[in-house]
Amino acid sequence: MKQWTFRLFNDRVSIQLSSRWLIVTGVWLLAVMMVFLLSLSSGSNWIPLTEVFMQITGQIDQHSFVIETLRLPRALMAILVGAALGVAGLILQSLVRNPLAAPDIIGITSGASLGAVTFISFGAGIISLQYLPLAAIAGGLLAALLIYLISWNKGVTPIRLVLIGVGLSAIMKACVTFMLVMSDTATTTQAYIWLTGSIYAASWSEVTSMIWWLLIPIPFLIVFGRGLNVTELGEDFSVNVGIRVQLQQFIFLMCSVMLAGTAAAYAGGIEFVGLMAPHIARRLVHRSFPGLAVLTALIGAFLVLIADLVARTVFLPLDIPAGVFTAAIGAPFFLYLLFRYRNQ
Repeated sequence: MKQWTFRLFNDRVSIQLSSRWLIVTGVWLLAVMMVFLLSLSSGSNWIPLTEVFMQITGQIDQHSFVIETLRLPRALMAILVGAALGVAGLILQSLVRNPLAAPDIIGITSGASLGAVTFISFGAGIISLQYLPLAAIAGGLLAALLIYLISWNKGVTPIRLVLIGVGLSAIMKACVTFMLVMSDTATTTQAYIWLTGSIYAASWSEVTSMIWWLLIPIPFLIVFGRGLNVTELGEDFSVNVGIRVQLQQFIFLMCSVMLAGTAAAYAGGIEFVGLMAPHIARRLVHRSFPGLAVLTALIGAFLVLIADLVARTVFLPLDIPAGVFTAAIGAPFFLYLLFRYRNQ
């Protein structure tokens, strides 16, 4: 198996790739592209793949509304949401060195949900709904900061971070339930659909704005990604080689919050993708963080794309939220992980 190491910016950034990584990543990229094209073809009316290709390459203008206005933004949104959730989960699992860690398990997604439902319940009639993503991201950030501050005791240990995150997640879910019960029927219905997780009616403006939010943590991940590999070897070892562990933990936690909070802001509570995608990626390749992050992003994108495709085509004319299907797959997967790691 051949390996290549690329070093940039005076060795501050290094990326190690292998022939196995190239093959596996290429296969998953092909799988995402196939589901992407199938997603553009499928719906209440079937459009042949050849016509889809000709439409998106500008050779015909026969299905512009269906493909370019309705299906293309939705498929791109599914890719972005899945990739963001997958990488967010990979960061958390590496950070806390716990295979069961994920944004929706330690409370980040619950914070985003609380922010969104608070906005829908108290601000939707006063402030434009276009600020809903901002409320969800703010909720995720506040939740992460609260978890981090409560976990702090001359530093933050991974196990304390996870336990406090799980506890606060339960409290925030209770607050969300309380607001749903106390709100009127229309508000409750709107909030409930958002909480289930759906990318129904995604628009080009939402796709564009989501890309800008997702670009924020990428420079930090590129610069500090190598340090995350070292952190997985243990906190004492990381300190001995000169890594500022607490600062790095805070930066990566914020990066994970940005990714998971942005995904939740635009797609609601799509769960278990951040748990499943990193596990699948680690079973396929054992590479450093940058290579693993790319593969995890592709797997996450594939999971949400296929879930949304099934959700909007199998039960026509109903459009089921994609989060229902990720939960249907993810919950048994979570139980499998609990059983597998029961002695650790």
